Amino acid sequence: MIKGIHHISLKCGTKCDFDRAVNFYVGILGLSIYRKWPEGVMLDTGNGFIEIFCTGKGELTKGAIRHVALLTDYVDELSDRIKAAGYKVFIEPTDTVIASTPLYPIRMAFCIGPLGEEIELFCER
Repeated sequence: MIKGIHHISLKCGTKCDFDRAVNFYVGILGLSIYRKWPEGVMLDTGNGFIEIFCTGKGELTKGAIRHVALLTDYVDELSDRIKAAGYKVFIEPTDTVIASTPLYPIRMAFCIGPLGEEIELFCER
């Protein structure tokens, strides 16, 4: 019955947070705007969407989701762009093998996004 994940939603506390978040995902990561409305935007990731809302209430909350993993072939390049823009990469690009059956070789990096969200840049090998 479930066909996939349609979107992940991020909530901003201020207009400044909203502008910074849109700049990060569009200007730095290169996502394109799919839809826009007065208090939000939906960005196209290629196989789903990231929705960013601005309610202007000045508060940010963190729920149970640990991180968002974005699929890319450019882990190192995006990590460099993120750092150059002043954001924290807290796990540098690394090759690893997830001990699953079958083994799952990947390259990944983790950063902190503009709203405090953890983002994994994920490449299947």
